[in-house]
Amino acid sequence: MSTLVTYFSAEVGRTAKVAKDFANSIGADLFEIKPQEPYTKADLAYLNPVSRCNKEKLGRKDVPIEGKIDDIHKYDTVYIGFPIWYATAPNIIKTFCTEYDWNGINIHLFATSGGSGMGRTADKLSKYLKGGTIIDAKKVNSADEMV
Repeated sequence: MSTLVTYFSAEVGRTAKVAKDFANSIGADLFEIKPQEPYTKADLAYLNPVSRCNKEKLGRKDVPIEGKIDDIHKYDTVYIGFPIWYATAPNIIKTFCTEYDWNGINIHLFATSGGSGMGRTADKLSKYLKGGTIIDAKKVNSADEMV
């Protein structure tokens, strides 16, 4: 079996760098979780109460994803990375998690954040990762902190 590193990064930033560096360091496959409609700067303006990110979070909306992993069960270990939004994972991560059968897969959650920790993120995502086992969930700043 093999390992997959997946990640969502609203902008090309720290989460993307951590995921790419880590996947490269362990020889894992890489999958970017991308929204069908890319985020603009205005969409990410969380101080604006009517910005897209606020509407999605407050409305608990699913975020349609571009692309799909062909055979998730060829992996026995999957890392899922994302930035912390509103003290938890962005809605696109919930959407991603509900699209797969996680039976028998070991899952490692990792997040980047300018301030917030992981909080109850693993508990909140566990109901969407049915059949999978969350091994750990941690906030990281670099790929070196992944091991």
